[in-house]
Amino acid sequence: MATPSTALQGSASGVAAEAPAPSSVGEAWMRLLKRRGVDFLFANSGTDFPSIVEGIARSEQLGVAIPRPVVCPHENAAISMAHGHAMVSGRAQAAMVHVNVGTANALNGLINADREYVPLLLAAGRTPILEEGENGSRSLNIHWAQEMFDQAGMVRESVRWDYELRDPRQLTLATDRALAIAHSDPAGPVYLTLPREILAMEPAGSVEDEPLMMPARIAGPEQTDVRKAAELFALARSPLIITSRAGVDRQVPELLSRFAARAGAAVVEYRRRHLSLSSEDAFHGGHEAAPWIGDSDLVLVIECDVPWIPGNGSTPPGAKVIQVGTDPLQARYPMRGFRSDLTIRASARHFLQAMLDEMDGAQSRFEARAAPARSKCAAIRDKGLAAVAQAPQRMTMAWASACLDRARAPDSIFVNEYPLVLSAVKTTEPGSFFGSSPAGGLGWGLPAALGAKLAAPQREVIATVGDGSYLFANPIVCQQIAAAEKIPILIVIFNNAAWGAVVRATRAMYPDGHAVRANRMPLTSLEPTPDFAMIARACGCWGEIVSDPIALPAAVDRAFTEIRSNGKCAVLDIRCES
Repeated sequence: MATPSTALQGSASGVAAEAPAPSSVGEAWMRLLKRRGVDFLFANSGTDFPSIVEGIARSEQLGVAIPRPVVCPHENAAISMAHGHAMVSGRAQAAMVHVNVGTANALNGLINADREYVPLLLAAGRTPILEEGENGSRSLNIHWAQEMFDQAGMVRESVRWDYELRDPRQLTLATDRALAIAHSDPAGPVYLTLPREILAMEPAGSVEDEPLMMPARIAGPEQTDVRKAAELFALARSPLIITSRAGVDRQVPELLSRFAARAGAAVVEYRRRHLSLSSEDAFHGGHEAAPWIGDSDLVLVIECDVPWIPGNGSTPPGAKVIQVGTDPLQARYPMRGFRSDLTIRASARHFLQAMLDEMDGAQSRFEARAAPARSKCAAIRDKGLAAVAQAPQRMTMAWASACLDRARAPDSIFVNEYPLVLSAVKTTEPGSFFGSSPAGGLGWGLPAALGAKLAAPQREVIATVGDGSYLFANPIVCQQIAAAEKIPILIVIFNNAAWGAVVRATRAMYPDGHAVRANRMPLTSLEPTPDFAMIARACGCWGEIVSDPIALPAAVDRAFTEIRSNGKCAVLDIRCES
């Protein structure tokens, strides 16, 4: 939790004079958020914001610590920047939008945060309750049209908690409750609506230095479940471990490496969203379950909502499946049919440590199955790297991925919205890779990378996006934010001028159909491709287009020079084959 500022601590410590009391609930809320570890307010303001605007200005003039306000000209940028910061820092940040219409624009990002268990506080104004007689009561015609019977009804399925502030005396309690629930396992977004009259009222009561409540955490598994899991591993001929996000806990990769070696089991990072195991680990089995699942008589699924695609192969008859996580059965998914012979609600870290303790000294017993697993892992790893050993004749996404990987700083962060070819890169450090939410709400990667850079300003941040997801992100908005806030990230567009996912899905369902035979598949083309480099330069960023594979390494170096030496956001538009 962030430490309160000296000014706020003044009366208690005797170091500095106590700051003047806040003049409104809006100003008091700004101070409260900062005390609770919220460093940024990503805001898309409207006519519900006057008390927030005035509170920020007064706090800045008084030198009182409040979250850094960031103007976001679109709500998707605001909520996705909050998402990006939280996924790196682990601390919920605040996004605030304009009543119901702003909430509607933020809903895509809210769904992403929900399915990826990202803690964040989405606040929205509420159209004034009173038609007259109170500071902040209705003064514009939109104040009638924007009122809803249930504004929070739009978001309720995608948040952990929602509430409308009804009295100034509730401010601390409502905010502390919101943040505690957002950080509780399984974490996720919360929604707080703030009526304009309430924000304009005088604050009620003082703010405690410590929160009124703390998050609820899921800890270790039952010992009987650990013993049963260990017994299943002892009986297995060919065990497999599958995860997509266990590495959200930065202690997990080291524990998972030790456990995989002890159990003699390969690890597949299927549709990776967090780095859970170094790609160089001897037991890293790649990023596809299909090469492994048909031969596995025991599958341990750790923090993974979809461990394999049933239509592409499944476990053989008699195979056992163990599912582990803070929500191992994905209770908030309406339908999910993956079997679970042993279901364990526990954090990945506590489960792996318990299994290591239970299986202490067992490694030598499993060498017979460990050796072929290591050999197959090495073959998969070598095949992926061999494919990008030299430049291809035409630009490929794998070659683009490899060139980025070779030029980036050792501690850099990838924020990937689909196109990065993981078999072509070496990712080894916890907290160095973040993939998009399984909900797949496009337009997340670019603003999330901006938020990630604000959370880790000393590290390089690389946003890898397709041209479709780049367009969804409102790139002019995001690049304007990058220039205004001086956020030097590298944005790499893997540009194939098409909705590649739709093309692949159509080919898979209708391999001999009319769409496949057509010269131009309907509803998938993004041609003519805009000059994204020119758009970047118009926003005050650096931009370049490259289509020659031989020229790509030098172009990548120029892009990195811009962010490293010149402090500019850089956009590299790589024209790839479809």
